[in-house]
Amino acid sequence: MFLSTKKCEGLGECIKECPTEAIRLIEGKAFSCITCGACAEACPNRAIFKNRYGGYVVDRARCNACGVCEMTCPVNSIHIEDGVVKGICSRCGICADACPIDARVDAYDVIEDRQLKFLEALNLTVQPTLPAKKEDEKVQRTNVITDTEKCTLCGRCEYYCPTDAIMVDVNLEGKCTQCRVCEDVCPVGAIEEGVIDPEKCTLCLKCMKECPQNAIYINDFEVNIRKPEEDEEIEGNIVSCLNCGLCADACTRGALRQINGKMRYDPTLCKDCKTMECLEACPVGTLRLSEGPERTVKGFCVSCGRCVKACDYSEARSFENITWKGDVSDDCISCGVCAEVCPKNAITLKKGSIEVDLEKCVLCEKCAIHCPKDAIKKTTMHKMSITDGFTFVQDKLCMRCKLCTKICPEEAITEGEDGSIVVDDSKCTYCGACSNACPARAILFEREFEVSQ
Repeated sequence: MFLSTKKCEGLGECIKECPTEAIRLIEGKAFSCITCGACAEACPNRAIFKNRYGGYVVDRARCNACGVCEMTCPVNSIHIEDGVVKGICSRCGICADACPIDARVDAYDVIEDRQLKFLEALNLTVQPTLPAKKEDEKVQRTNVITDTEKCTLCGRCEYYCPTDAIMVDVNLEGKCTQCRVCEDVCPVGAIEEGVIDPEKCTLCLKCMKECPQNAIYINDFEVNIRKPEEDEEIEGNIVSCLNCGLCADACTRGALRQINGKMRYDPTLCKDCKTMECLEACPVGTLRLSEGPERTVKGFCVSCGRCVKACDYSEARSFENITWKGDVSDDCISCGVCAEVCPKNAITLKKGSIEVDLEKCVLCEKCAIHCPKDAIKKTTMHKMSITDGFTFVQDKLCMRCKLCTKICPEEAITEGEDGSIVVDDSKCTYCGACSNACPARAILFEREFEVSQ
């Protein structure tokens, strides 16, 4: 909820700006809906729902203004005017911005004792529990990561990974990346530092067969290595399993399990599976169908460390303990993508930030992978970008609160001459901030993601 501090002088600017009329003066202090959710639980039409900000929104397409929510509200905030339910806070944060003396604060941002004392002073019927967040609280997991500053994208780790949990994509198909696999497999030691000794070479062609880049060829009884030109540089990315365990959670057969923080797989439990929900659950796309008969799926890290040993020159692969305190950078625009894609429903939006339930978070990095502003840190090079979509305001449902025009980070939504709300498609980035906050659920919104190259 949003609270008024002792600084409040009852100026009323927050009341004027509140799009849902959820703020009123009590003894000269601004007081608003406490977002307890009692109205949503009582609504017989299920027309009130909790949005990604942690506030509540009325679906006017379902609402018939029966008044049950009004009678249920423990703080008498809800009222109905001309068939429209008002007085329910959507936690948009406009009130805090509107206050000229900064007397409105987000309850998430203040200490628990101050919250409870303030609520007790107001003699509320319902006093929600607002747990304090410990400064040292964090979520963690251990997996093998790539130091992109050291990595040369040679693909050596990919070759030696026994479960195909590493995918290296480079621009030099058919040319040597100096992975040195040919040196490893040559039975007579005829290859050294990318140079073939014709006196030792027996033309067994083992190197040509095993070369990950298909850069080795034979011409006139001589084996050659096709190397990049002097002005050609290796470019691309490397993506590996994050060991987050989402695939195990989604596996309906129990063939994938996370035991003591490490992925384990029993192929006998995976046979003839029709759903393969585990594949869709993988946040980085390494889990995929296997071509071999020994297992149905591949691309899960078993923490064997073979890639770490194989990366002996650049030492770019290593076991790391990854942690996150739920923090984001100042680039956050409250677009809601992170909350939308989080498979554990661990993220609640705040204006310009997020609140993360670290007990639910598994560090799958889907939020960071999909974040259009890169406001959340990630360890993987995998990235999903918004490529298309549409935003449309349903005029019959719109209550003209103009909250969408205020919350849009791109100023893509404006008020037309006739008072209707108009979306400028040329400016809209399909972030979804307007749809997340709309108190009338009047915005139709869709977006499409694609893997960034």
